[in-house]
Amino acid sequence: MIERKIEYTHEGTVLEGLLCHDGKAAGPRPAVLIAHAWAGRSGFEDEKARALAALGYVGFAIDLYGKGVLGSGPEENMALMSPFLDNRARLQSRLEAALAALRAQPEVATERVAAIGYCFGGLCVLDLARTGADVRGVASFHGLLGKPGNTDDVPVKASVLVLHGHDDPMVPVADVVALETELTATCADWQIHTYGKTLHSFTNPEANDPGFGVQYSARADQRSWATLLHFLAERLA
Repeated sequence: MIERKIEYTHEGTVLEGLLCHDGKAAGPRPAVLIAHAWAGRSGFEDEKARALAALGYVGFAIDLYGKGVLGSGPEENMALMSPFLDNRARLQSRLEAALAALRAQPEVATERVAAIGYCFGGLCVLDLARTGADVRGVASFHGLLGKPGNTDDVPVKASVLVLHGHDDPMVPVADVVALETELTATCADWQIHTYGKTLHSFTNPEANDPGFGVQYSARADQRSWATLLHFLAERLA
């Protein structure tokens, strides 16, 4: 496994992502951008980059908050995330900077790029698609789904995959239906997989607070990962 940290900037903020690939392929190969949850880029997202690299992709765990910035709990995490929820255009611009940093790497086949995200990162990759970004596909794991308000009538080029827990208190069924309506109106290629008896953060083994609405589900984790791999094989072929 070959890993290196990539620094890039946006609006004067230095950001640092982790790029991983297996080192076996001589030329550029498909790449997957990984957007982090509300705490910031952590070992969780880094491990996803390594897992995808082991499968032959270039994995790039991006940073949206700033080099070394990582929340330590719900209050700090919310303080880091909220400015981007309040200014989705700024969030979208920062995502575009991360995507440009990934495409600038010599290992990357620039026309074969997808993006995945977890929780806040799920919202991020949906916003990337909503801006009409030229990526093959985006996949949201237990992501927030609300519209940004600045992308109406923008054609969605990316195929969209949403992996959602039905009992997620942060994303009610009405939000899922609204997303279906939104994506249909853009003529997007979309699919939504909903897992019964499943809460928020179902892919994170450390999520264990049902009262807060978060709980790991090994079954939903395994099923959603298998669905993702099928999606990537199709979209990045």
